[in-house]
Amino acid sequence: MGQKVNPIGFRLAVNKDWRSKWYAEGEDYTNKLHEDLRIRKYIAGRLQGAALAKVIIERAWNSVRVTLHTSRPGLVIGRKGSEIELMTNAISKIAGGSQVKIDIVEIRKPELDSQCVCENVVIQLERRIAFRRAMKRAVQTAMDFGANGIRIRCAGRLGGRGTGMLPRAHRARGGVPRVPPPPHRRRVSPEAGAGGEHARVRPRLRQICSSS
Repeated sequence: MGQKVNPIGFRLAVNKDWRSKWYAEGEDYTNKLHEDLRIRKYIAGRLQGAALAKVIIERAWNSVRVTLHTSRPGLVIGRKGSEIELMTNAISKIAGGSQVKIDIVEIRKPELDSQCVCENVVIQLERRIAFRRAMKRAVQTAMDFGANGIRIRCAGRLGGRGTGMLPRAHRARGGVPRVPPPPHRRRVSPEAGAGGEHARVRPRLRQICSSS
């Protein structure tokens, strides 16, 4: 039996935070949970090419606050804020007429964000670039921008054009320290792509815990 643990849930209250922040009970909890899922699905489809890294949803009594972390805020805002108005109206309908406010947080270094790195590899694979070259380029770029370590895994019919190609997995990594901190103290940001791609980036931060 597999013993896999969600990497974000494993680090909650240590060095990760919840991506949905609200409280509800009973049937209200179920309704709000499904609203969150529909909101995230709508935003992911609407901002498919905007390098969206993270969506945080906060709720109060009758208001919803959505924070978008992206490396391309201009695409999210649109001309004269047109995209923001459209998304605000759509999310308000999904949330049952609640008042919606959308905040945008710019990612200064997308080369160090695992979701952005993963989407970059996916785009290169869709353009028929060799998967080994795309993965090595992503690793080298992250290391050049100051990452302490990076690990990428691609799975599927890599480099194959026919249906008879057997699926396989390929990994690329660089810069992982020799004496890592305990698992719950590792400040990694793991994300997954649409086609079986996974990326984990460890920023260059001072290790809090000492090795014994």
